[in-house]
Amino acid sequence: MTEYYKKFIESYPTYGNDPLIEKAFDVAEKAHAGQLRASGEPYIIHPYEVVRILAELGLDSISICAGMLHDVPEDTEYTLEQIEKEFNPEIARIVDGVTKLTRFGFQSKEEAQAESLRKMFLAMASDIRVIIIKLADRLHNMRTLDYKNEEKRREKSKETLEIYAPLAHRLGINTFKWEFEDLSLKYLEPQAYFDIAAKLNSTRAERENYIAGIIATLKEKLAPLGIKTEIEGRPKHIYSIYKKMKTKAKTFEELYDLVAVRIIVETVKDCYGVLGAVHTIWRPLPMRFKDYIAVPKQNMYQSLHTTLLGTDGKPFEVQIRTFEMHKTAEYGIAAHWKYKDGTTGQTDLDKKLAWLRELMEWQNDMKDSREFMEALKINFFSDNVFVFTPKGDVKDLVKGSTPLDFAYSIHSQIGHKCVGAKVNGRIVPLNYELKTGDIVEVMTNPNSKGPSRDWLSMVKTAAARSKIRAWFKKELKEENIHKGREALEQGAKRLGYELHTLLKPEWLKGIYKKYTLNNIDDMYAAVGYGGLAASQILSRLIELYRKENHISDAVVVKQPPKGNKSIGHDAVIVRGQPDMVVRLAKCCNPLPGDEIIGYVTRGRGVSVHRADCSNINDVDFEPARRIEVAWGSEETAKYMVEIQINGHDTPGLLAEISQLMFSLGYSIAAINARSMKNKDYCINLKFEVAAIRDLQALMEKIRRIPSVTEVFRVNN
Repeated sequence: MTEYYKKFIESYPTYGNDPLIEKAFDVAEKAHAGQLRASGEPYIIHPYEVVRILAELGLDSISICAGMLHDVPEDTEYTLEQIEKEFNPEIARIVDGVTKLTRFGFQSKEEAQAESLRKMFLAMASDIRVIIIKLADRLHNMRTLDYKNEEKRREKSKETLEIYAPLAHRLGINTFKWEFEDLSLKYLEPQAYFDIAAKLNSTRAERENYIAGIIATLKEKLAPLGIKTEIEGRPKHIYSIYKKMKTKAKTFEELYDLVAVRIIVETVKDCYGVLGAVHTIWRPLPMRFKDYIAVPKQNMYQSLHTTLLGTDGKPFEVQIRTFEMHKTAEYGIAAHWKYKDGTTGQTDLDKKLAWLRELMEWQNDMKDSREFMEALKINFFSDNVFVFTPKGDVKDLVKGSTPLDFAYSIHSQIGHKCVGAKVNGRIVPLNYELKTGDIVEVMTNPNSKGPSRDWLSMVKTAAARSKIRAWFKKELKEENIHKGREALEQGAKRLGYELHTLLKPEWLKGIYKKYTLNNIDDMYAAVGYGGLAASQILSRLIELYRKENHISDAVVVKQPPKGNKSIGHDAVIVRGQPDMVVRLAKCCNPLPGDEIIGYVTRGRGVSVHRADCSNINDVDFEPARRIEVAWGSEETAKYMVEIQINGHDTPGLLAEISQLMFSLGYSIAAINARSMKNKDYCINLKFEVAAIRDLQALMEKIRRIPSVTEVFRVNN
């Protein structure tokens, strides 16, 4: 009996009669012998703490074995084949699902992360225990993150906040979610975290007295009902307070509803009985009541939420749920996943994990790792709306979904044959944004030719987009080949290349293997129907071309036209001068959304500058020649802009930025990239954009690239 196994059984005696668990501890301790963590502690402490977390959730012995062995194939000489032979295929399969992919062969961290998540979801689709172990693994790593350097702490915290916390929420394991969020904030915004923690600590006595008063009142008023209750109070978590301060633009002292009181009862009937009683004690705030019992969240969460006005005039929240609902609220899917006599209770879980099956349907169609990550965040880690069919069935859709998303959520053919929609009895356009409570009716025509390409920009859900692309892929292959070839030719020309010079057979083989293609027509077709972006193909081919021809990155790819850009009469309105020629000043490159001012030039009309432009504010500019201007209604105009990107000089950074730009539809007019001192890299990009909001959105996406440290707009 090993030291750690003995400690584990003392804490969790229900696992003491399983020889497989004892064997897993023995194998793990021998395999990790001599290995140390960053803290200097023996490595075996990590898998040991992971299985303690799993035991707290009450998972089965197979999960405990897999949790103990989850790092063995990756970090030791012990192989998956040995695990399968010495244990069983089930444990080996789960361990394989949890094992991280190595990053060999991936061009970026984002691509490695996306492929690792794809593998995890594939394994998760057949066995949910994979993701529960993965979450426990990440939770212990976050608890011990102090021993990593600052860059690694921030990287892991960002990934945890963006992927693992929402995933825990989606699975209903809120105990994980809350800790993930608080720990991530601790490393991403340490000053905010410790400031809130200190203020919570300093007001603890006052808060506990306040909660005790509410609980005493509730017990007194609810006693005559004869309902068995458990009542508890808790402060909001640090991250939720931080978010509230941000969204409401308030200080900690200005927030009042920092506590929640939870009433746990035996039956659903009791929930509503207690709710009625609570509303007679304190006045409920309008629009602050949510019934998650009648309409559960997609992660199985059920509860009544009501916000009440206390006797001191401060609001507080009361949550009312049954004991069974409370268990699900804390542990989510883990509370339902029990293995007895070889049965899994899979029928009930199938309904609760419908979102996972949907993910598996569309993820195969997304070959672009960036698109996969964006779709994952939008479709599965964001707020949802609940709408109804005419028969009263509830459909759970992503916030921002349209009638087309609704149609495709019913059936592919309903979506393909959709010609219109009614919402609450009124005909609406297909890009109408659905709201919770809407009753949606899809109008179809059996003679419809099928979806149009602009539907791809209308739908919000990845499932609908995948079904539309599948239709184009199947029905319009020749057209897709033509469109794809054309897109690649045009994209190559924009970058100063001829496509035929990039299509070397040995280079294409790598493309085919990477994206599971058979030949060049498959590649053209994938670009044509939207499965691949032209930029994905071109960035790799150009990288190989430049490498073979010894071309440095520090070149200007293409020069933009010189001189001020003359624009249409509708783009900028000149006060009192409707027919005057208008030009955008090249010194500051104003965009729609910028504050602007006009300057009457000699013989060249009005030059439009940003209001903060140093030239227009120069003392030599004559104030009398300034004129009031405003952005007009011309929506199709594009404007030249320059940005500078600073970052670490890592392989593939320029290709990654170029790929992002082209995937978002931007044509780069000029690139100037150069290596700087201290292994830094500087890239200047010139391109056209429609408005300041588009530029800001693009810059934010570029900032998310791990090697990028700074992005800003350049004034010439």
